[in-house]
Amino acid sequence: MNILKSLPVWLCFIPIAILNGGLREYILTKAIGEEWALPVSGIILSVCILLITWLLLPRIIKTITSKDCWMIGICWGILTIVFEFAAGLAGDSTVSELLAAYNPLSGNLWLLVLTTTLLSPIIVKHIHNTIK
Repeated sequence: MNILKSLPVWLCFIPIAILNGGLREYILTKAIGEEWALPVSGIILSVCILLITWLLLPRIIKTITSKDCWMIGICWGILTIVFEFAAGLAGDSTVSELLAAYNPLSGNLWLLVLTTTLLSPIIVKHIHNTIK
């Protein structure tokens, strides 16, 4: 049940990711160049995902276990991958182009974004437990 309750939080990631892509394409690339814009954009999106999770998840789900956090993170990770591939293929990207995003040596920090998406519920739970 907590996974279903967490879906609105994950849905907030989508417009933020789209805005982040626009920031990268129209501002960062011009300001710092394409080579740096991609990794900076990945870091910005990862921070945004963590902040959204920190702000919203504890408000939606008052009592949450570590197991719930892992299940939510796994669900969010799978949803993110499925969404990325569906949107990419619908936008005429090839599978090889989409898979290229998983190579951090290219400067793309998509794996950081996925890792943050996966771990943000457990990180937020740990932070909230530490603060209490």
